[in-house]
Amino acid sequence: MRILVVDDERSIRVACQEILTKAGHQADGAEDGFQGQALIRSQRYDLVLLDLKMPGPSGLELLEEIQQLDPETVTIIITGYATIETAVEAIRKGAYDYIPKPFTPDALRRVVDRGLEKRRLALEAAQLRQERERSLLEVAQERSQTRTIIQCMTDGVLVANQKGQLVLFNPAALSLLKVQVAPQIGTPLPEAIPHPRLGQLLLSVLQEDRAVQSFVSEEIVLPGEPPTTLMVNVAAVTTAEGAIGAVAVLRDITKLKELERIKSDFVTMVAHELKAPLAAISGYVEYVLANLGENLEQERRMLERCRERTYSLLALIKDLLDISSLDSSPVTSRREPLSLGPVIRDTIDFLQGMAAEKGVEMEASVAADLPQLIADRREMERLLTNLLNNAIKYNLPGGKVHLVARRQDGFVRIEVRDTGIGIPAEALPHIFEEFYRVKSDSTRHITGTGLGLTIVRKIVNSYCGQIEVESEEGKGSTFTVLLPTLEGSQ
Repeated sequence: MRILVVDDERSIRVACQEILTKAGHQADGAEDGFQGQALIRSQRYDLVLLDLKMPGPSGLELLEEIQQLDPETVTIIITGYATIETAVEAIRKGAYDYIPKPFTPDALRRVVDRGLEKRRLALEAAQLRQERERSLLEVAQERSQTRTIIQCMTDGVLVANQKGQLVLFNPAALSLLKVQVAPQIGTPLPEAIPHPRLGQLLLSVLQEDRAVQSFVSEEIVLPGEPPTTLMVNVAAVTTAEGAIGAVAVLRDITKLKELERIKSDFVTMVAHELKAPLAAISGYVEYVLANLGENLEQERRMLERCRERTYSLLALIKDLLDISSLDSSPVTSRREPLSLGPVIRDTIDFLQGMAAEKGVEMEASVAADLPQLIADRREMERLLTNLLNNAIKYNLPGGKVHLVARRQDGFVRIEVRDTGIGIPAEALPHIFEEFYRVKSDSTRHITGTGLGLTIVRKIVNSYCGQIEVESEEGKGSTFTVLLPTLEGSQ
């Protein structure tokens, strides 16, 4: 895919080009509006990353010109926080999305991947439209092959004639639309498709007063438990005489939308987690600076609070870095024979203060014959800390946390039991997902990133171990981890 980066900040422009080139794309750069304008006039790009404020024509002016030259070109706005409103205005004028400065390479890759996916879908629909514009004789000769391809597609396909009757569909379309009984060929769309909006989209490209709009792309949500989100791309099937029908390509993007929602929730949560301690630190520092030396004891207490808040921020950043490291490459480990008993005792001692503050009693039962592991002590400490920390946070005053470690058939079995609020049954399948947090009235006040259990799962998987959770809402949870022993791994 060809991508153009238009930004007058050289560091951002060059960094974007390097990231996108490593991802396998051809990335060109333009240092201002004039150079960007010359490139979009002389070459065709699949996606343009566009800064709003720069010398020469503004980003909005270039956006309008891109829309005129090739409306299907995907435009993503690069914006500073001060120009978010302008970025939203750009989206209203046809931009696909925006990414605020500063951004990470992963954030850039994600938004570009989504934009290129939209571009690919548009190209697929355009290609299908062009194929359908061939002569009737050519269509007849290839009819069998085309039907075979459509029937094998994982995307749903629906074709309607000029009269608004369903003339072609594939099994994927029926499955996505949850249609149990296949409709008869020639059935009017409102009767054949039990989702009014989808029928309206197919009919919209056939209306004479909408002839100029031969392609429509829209997301529709189908009711159900859970609801299904489909990306629907509808194109008119035309000949020299005009539109003779319409084709719709359906793709299930439910998981993609859920990931976007989780990402949005995570960004909001991180912003909240950062804002409160930073505001407190700023207030304390301002007070100390304004009253330096007047009340040393008060200043000492404030600086101690600053230190505490700083530690909490560092813990959050460590979680983020850990999950990023686990995702991008294998964690550098120093795995050697390790006795887990001392690690358990040290971790319990470390968290006793947190448990006491919450009013939670902690205890551990470690078997005397617990075998050794081949493991990295730091990874074991992180695994135990995250499980115990979770058990304390989601417990109640007066509650208990009990860790049991024993031998089991070539494994070390670790159980962390708590008497806390428990996990709803519908949340259990998602509890180890990145950024996932149970949302309820009883958990609203509990802070966290939703990364702790994800890190635990990734560590366990890296040792070819197993992790399970049992929970009953209102009664507590039990997390069970099995790790291969030194004897079992030989």
